[in-house]
Amino acid sequence: MDGVEQTNEGWRILIVEDDERLADLTREYLESNGLVVSHESHGGNAVERIRNERPDLVVLDLMLPGEDGLSICRRVRPFYQGPIIMLTARSDDLDQVLGLEMGADDYVGKPVKPRVLLARIRALLRRAGGPAGAEGEDAEGGSGEEPVRLQFNDLVVDRSMREAWLNDESIDLTSAEFDLLWLLARSAGRVLSREEIFTALRGIEYDGQDRSIDVRVSRIRPKIGDDPVHPRRIKTVRSKGYLFVKEA
Repeated sequence: MDGVEQTNEGWRILIVEDDERLADLTREYLESNGLVVSHESHGGNAVERIRNERPDLVVLDLMLPGEDGLSICRRVRPFYQGPIIMLTARSDDLDQVLGLEMGADDYVGKPVKPRVLLARIRALLRRAGGPAGAEGEDAEGGSGEEPVRLQFNDLVVDRSMREAWLNDESIDLTSAEFDLLWLLARSAGRVLSREEIFTALRGIEYDGQDRSIDVRVSRIRPKIGDDPVHPRRIKTVRSKGYLFVKEA
């Protein structure tokens, strides 16, 4: 529809949104593009629906009756590893950062543009387990073969399983956190700019203001045994970006 490529029909999406008109319009558009969409209007029911239905992706409004989106996101993360897109006020940077800190994978500003939401949904789901070849390009934009598993002493990152381990213990990562960790790890020894990271992970140009990459790095560091104050594994290179150190 509207020139959008039809791919991956059957993805199951749960929209948690109390604005019935917005939810209906969004659902109609997503369903016309091959997705299977269900809707929940009350925040108090969202956690159980996510637990029971296990959708492939959740679109979660921030302001909801019964329970707000931040609380829902925090509560479902221990058992739900699928992507979560938070709907936030376009100008509220604090809400966006809090959403990412609670485990959201991405956010879309309101009023929602259905085409933008569809693009974000497809990008997240392809990375989380979409068709083979979705991650075929390397960080330099080439098409050479990419390793499936990377190991750095006691840290192991496996792309095929989309899991990471530290000292043989599984690391609890959201889908977006894994994507960022893999991107940094596969480029170990090379500084990646925020622009490169943003484009690789979200498929859009970096606007210079978005803080999602910084928030995710701060969440990943302690999970991989890095010192948040004096990191040795993922270093911040001032005015340039981030460097994953091969031998930390």
